[in-house]
Amino acid sequence: MSKIYGFARCSLAEEKGQDLNRQIRELKAAGAEEIIAERVHGDAKIKPELDLLLETAEQGSTIICTEVSRLSRSTQQLCEIINIIKHKRMKLQILGSITIDCRNGEIDPMSQAFVQMSAVFAELELSIIRARVKSGMANAKSKGKPIGRPKSTLDSIPAIFYKHYPAYVAGNMNVSELARICGLSRPTVYKYLKMVG
Repeated sequence: MSKIYGFARCSLAEEKGQDLNRQIRELKAAGAEEIIAERVHGDAKIKPELDLLLETAEQGSTIICTEVSRLSRSTQQLCEIINIIKHKRMKLQILGSITIDCRNGEIDPMSQAFVQMSAVFAELELSIIRARVKSGMANAKSKGKPIGRPKSTLDSIPAIFYKHYPAYVAGNMNVSELARICGLSRPTVYKYLKMVG
């Protein structure tokens, strides 16, 4: 059965300043019946939630996102997504931008070119951001400032982890459950477990 899906993505964890609420609000306002959200970098080769959505969405379904860069910051990846949309006879709607309707098995060449150009600019924006970050880090390093993430210590582990850690030790929850209940990523939980173990 065809359905209207909304896809939201951001790179950073919520506690580091990015959240998905704006995207989710806009997707719901645009008619999304189900929201698929994930936190992964735009040019990550694997986006598990998006990949699962593209695999399971049925013919005639619509996928809505707020901007091209939410789908991908890689032109190649975006072309692959468009091919899946076309092959599965679905519709892709970029809010306030363009709609690619492939439900008849075809794609309008102008629409495809527009989305591909948008991907080129998203990729360019990412390259500019990376160059700026690299320059800023070099500048900070020349001034003797520490670079990178601060080193984790037992004191820097959040209290919520210590609150639920005994339940993990007792075997009442696994790593995934501990990560979810603490609002942490699994790699972070593994790091903390190694530190306290």
